[in-house]
Amino acid sequence: MSVQLLIAQVLLISMGLLGVAAVDPAKIFDHGPKALLALGLTLLAARLRPRAFLQLGPWVWGVTLVMLVLVHFIGVGTAESSGTRRWLDFGVIRFQPSEMAKLGLVMMLASFFARRGVQNKLISATGMIVLTTGLVFWEPDLGSSVLMFSLGIILMYAAGVRISNISGFMLALGLLAIPVAGIYVERNPYIMERLTGHQNRGEDPTQGLDQIGLAHRDLRMGGIIGQGPDGPRYEYFGEHTDMIVASVGFSSGLLGVTILLFAYWLIVATALDVAHLASRVRPMTPEIHGASVLAIGAMFMIVGQAFVNLCVAAGIFPVTGVPLPLVSYGFSSLLTMSLALGVIHSAMREVRRALPEPSETDPRWP
Repeated sequence: MSVQLLIAQVLLISMGLLGVAAVDPAKIFDHGPKALLALGLTLLAARLRPRAFLQLGPWVWGVTLVMLVLVHFIGVGTAESSGTRRWLDFGVIRFQPSEMAKLGLVMMLASFFARRGVQNKLISATGMIVLTTGLVFWEPDLGSSVLMFSLGIILMYAAGVRISNISGFMLALGLLAIPVAGIYVERNPYIMERLTGHQNRGEDPTQGLDQIGLAHRDLRMGGIIGQGPDGPRYEYFGEHTDMIVASVGFSSGLLGVTILLFAYWLIVATALDVAHLASRVRPMTPEIHGASVLAIGAMFMIVGQAFVNLCVAAGIFPVTGVPLPLVSYGFSSLLTMSLALGVIHSAMREVRRALPEPSETDPRWP
C-alpha cells in the first residue's frame, strides 16, 4: 500500500468530519461511521490485483449503465431539485448512480485498452464515453456529465491514444452537440439561470450575499487557524455538501484549506508515480498497462472533481452541484471515491512488483 495515499485519505476524511461538525454536529453520528466504512472499503479494494478490476470492468460498467437508465424511470430528486432524477431510493439508502458510473467508466476503458490496445480503437472508446456521459447528461446533470466526458478524454490520453486523434474526436463531437445544446438548455432553463446569475452576481447589493458570497464570508472569518467547529456562523444552502470547503475554512482557517490541497496533491503525486514506474517495466504487459490507466483515471476522478468544486467555491465557475471528494457529506461520492483510492493502491503495488531487480551492473545501483 502507498503510505502517502493513506495519509491523504485520512486527512481528507478528517477535514470532512470537521466541516460537517461545524454545520450540524448531529450529522457526525451518520457521517462518521460511513467514513470509517469507506476507509475499510479502500483497504479491501487495495488487496485486489489490477487484474481483478480489469476483469470486472465490463460488468461494473454494465451495471452502472442499467442504474443510469433506471434513474430516468424510477429515479427521485430532492426538495431543492425536484425537477431532476439523479438518485435511486432503496429505502434504507439513497444512491446516486452517476458517482459509480465514473468508476465504471474508468474500469471499462482501462480493461478495453489493456485487452485490445489503442490502435484503431478510438470509435469504440468514444461510443463508451458518449453513452455513459449521455445518460448522465439527460438526467439532467450537466456538471457530472462534463466531468465524466473529461474523464474519458484523460483515460484515452493515458492509454496512449494520439492527441491529434483525441482533438479530432472532440471537434467532431462538438459540432454534433451544437443542435442538441439548444434543445437541452430550453428544456432545462435552470442552466442559463445559473450562468447568468454567476455573471451578474454582486451587481444587486440590495439582495444581500448569494451562496458563493456566504461561502467567501465564512472563509474570511476563518482566518489563519479558524474559529473551531462550534464558532458562530450563518446557514446557507450546500454548506455541508457543495460548499463544505467554506465550513472547513471557517473551522480550521487557511491551515485546514492548505491541508486539503496538500492531500489532493499527494493523490496526484502517487498516481503519476504509478505511471512513471509502469513506463520502466519491460516488457509492458497488458496488466501493467491497465494498472497505469486505472491509476490515472482514478486520480482524475478524485482530483478533477475537487478542482471543479473548489473553483465553484472560489467563484470562478458557476454552481455545478458536485461534491468535494472524500470531504462532502454524502455516501454515494464517499463510497465511490474511496474505492477509486483502493484502485490506485492496487496499481502501485502491482507496478512495484513488476519492476526489475537492480543489479551491480545497473548505473542506478548505489
